[in-house]
Amino acid sequence: MTWTQLLANNEVQRHKTSKKELDKLRSVIARDLADASLGGVSADRRFATAYNAALQTAKMAIACAGYRVVASGHHRISFEIVKLAVGKVADPYSDYFDRCRRKRNVIDYDDAFVATDTETQEIVAKAKEFASVVEQWIAKNHSSL
Repeated sequence: MTWTQLLANNEVQRHKTSKKELDKLRSVIARDLADASLGGVSADRRFATAYNAALQTAKMAIACAGYRVVASGHHRISFEIVKLAVGKVADPYSDYFDRCRRKRNVIDYDDAFVATDTETQEIVAKAKEFASVVEQWIAKNHSSL
């Protein structure tokens, strides 16, 4: 898939981001990563919260590349195309978070007590790593943001 194909399919639209927009997303990511690390909250809720941090990280990278996902299924699309923005370094995260997307759907819409503590610890760690990778990419390629 290319940006041109995504535009033609009305899955993305061109978007000019700003430091202010990215800083707001950074705040959401930091909040969600902190909340996902709290004790006393169910593994399901921590899992879903860490997943959201990863989704917002993908959104940030896609915005830096000059696009915004607008189609239904934006979670799936975001994790598929973040590698167009960031490159191959995003591949393992893209695939991992797409698998997590399915579990998050079950957690939010269908069932309870789905995520284990181990899975939750893993997604929190992966979301932190992914945020770091994207921030390094932004610093290198979009230093003004």
